[in-house]
Order: sequence, then structure tokens, then C-alpha cells
Amino acid sequence: MFVHDVPKAKTTAAVPVLPHVGLVRWHRSLIDTKALGETGASPVSNLPAREEMLAGFANLSLESHNISLTGQSSVAVEKNITLERPSIVELTCLFTTSGDPSSVRVTWRKGDELLEGDDPVSTAGGALWARYRFTIINSQQMGSYSCFFQDETEQRGTFNFKVPELHGKNKPLVTYVGDSTVLICKCQGCFPLNWTWYSSNGSAQVPLAGQTSGKYVINGTHANETRLKITQLSEEDQGAYRCRALFHLGASEDRVELVVLSYLVPLKPFLAIAAEALLLVAVILLCEMYTQKKKERPDDGKEFEQIEQLKSDDSNGIENNVPRYRKTESVGQ
Repeated sequence: MFVHDVPKAKTTAAVPVLPHVGLVRWHRSLIDTKALGETGASPVSNLPAREEMLAGFANLSLESHNISLTGQSSVAVEKNITLERPSIVELTCLFTTSGDPSSVRVTWRKGDELLEGDDPVSTAGGALWARYRFTIINSQQMGSYSCFFQDETEQRGTFNFKVPELHGKNKPLVTYVGDSTVLICKCQGCFPLNWTWYSSNGSAQVPLAGQTSGKYVINGTHANETRLKITQLSEEDQGAYRCRALFHLGASEDRVELVVLSYLVPLKPFLAIAAEALLLVAVILLCEMYTQKKKERPDDGKEFEQIEQLKSDDSNGIENNVPRYRKTESVGQ
């Protein structure tokens, strides 16, 4: 067990020692000088503020997580971990092999960065335990931590640290011009330091907290949720809105889509149906007219035949009325 040196202050914070069976390694001190520098505390000056920070970090809670791997599987194992506030973290990887555990090489990485230091492990039978213990006190220490076991093949287990996710409305929120609406973002079981709302203007995000027009009202009945009320909606208010929650270890965002419709929009389907009905009626009427004309054409033909028959009868009557003369031969001949 070893602890990194910390610049001396007037008082020093007690480091809690947590027993484990087997060898436990400390790759990061509870108070990391680099981490303190990232949080804004100067390693040289401002000693009272530094003492207060040391005292606060001395009471961090312990987060323990483990992953089990086997030498017969080549599938990487991942575990997602949500972390809201600074904590002491202990990661344990259990590797089971059919060979000799002492021949397995163990390494730890944060992303692609190799974590330096001795890698003490504990073994029992065909099982091998690797533990990694450190502190997370800022957003730079979040990310992915992986244990690698190099045997005949390489096995990997990964712990993904992230801040809590936000839960807004998955589907677009539909409203109408002139109305008011309320957009809601929630964080289940977490308590952000503060909330911020943005509207998307192309690729830019415009914060809404400083608006003085009274159009936007931001409030929340609980610390784990925020509400954005938009009044007198217009079609220009349509678009994407983002809520952002700030935690000790980073920020989380969610997106809410707002659709603003005019009152003519709901009538469009009915107008389309009416237009289709009128078109159908017009087609039916045209078909009826065409059928009616087609029926009238045979009557015209019969009338023409009757006229021709009458003409023929008249001509026959005239021929019958003409006197006929019989041819006589003279007797003398």
C-alpha cells in the first residue's frame, strides 16, 4: 500500500484504510495534487481554502464495483457506472483460467493511457483478482477504466464512469400558435448543482436564463427537475431546446423538440378529404352523362330507319297509282 505525497498544510486529512483479503494496491492518493490543481486550488497559496478542500475530500464515500472474466471467452465485458459526486472508487476484476494464474499478465488502462505502478494481485486456485483503487474528484478523472489479462488470449473488462442522465420528453411536444407550453427535464434520483436551458439557433445554442422579455419562465418544484415555460408561442419558437444539468463531476444534457402549428393545420386533412369527395362526385357525374348519351344513340338510329321506311312506302304508293296499259294486237294482223 502506498500513498502519493501531498504538499503539507496546517492540518492533514486522515486517510481511511479499508482492509481486503489479498493484496490491495493504491495507484492514486485520496488527495491527488494534480486533481487539486484541476479543481482550482493552488498548491502553493490559499492555504485556508486548501485545508477546507482537504477536509471535504477526507469524507468521500466508497464506490466498489467488480467484473468477472473467463479465459474461455473472447468477449469484452463492460459495466456502466453513474457517479454524481466525488468518491473513492475501488474496481475489482476476477479472472478465471484453466492454466497457471501466476503466468497471467495484468495491466490497467484509462482509455488508451497505461496506468503506471505495480500490479499486485491475489490468486486462489484457478482464479485471479486484480484491484485498482483511486479517487474521482473532477470531470477529467471520469471515463473508461479497463483491466487487461494477457494469457493465451487477451481478456478485457471495462468500467465506464459517467454523470447521471437526464430524462426529457422523447417524442416532439406539439402545440399551437398563441398558446403556452411547459418543457420538463428530470434527473432520476440525483440532485444537480444547477440547471440551464438553451434554444438552438442553427448550430449555436442561446441561453435563456438572461431573457428579460418575460416570454421564458424557468423554475422547478424539485431540485432534480427543471421546467421551462414559453408563453405566446409563434412559429418562430419551433425547434430544439436543451436542458443542461451541472454536477460536481461534469454536465449532462437532454434535448426536447417543440413543434408549433397554426390552427389551419388540423383542417388540412379534412380539406383534403373534401377535395377527394368532390373529385369522386365529379367523376360519377361524368360517367352518368356518358352512359346517358350512349343510350340515346340507338334511338336516333331507329328514328332514321323509320324515316327511310316511310320514304320507301311513299315511293311504292306513287308507283301503284300510275295507270297500266295492256298491249293489244290488231286483228287484221
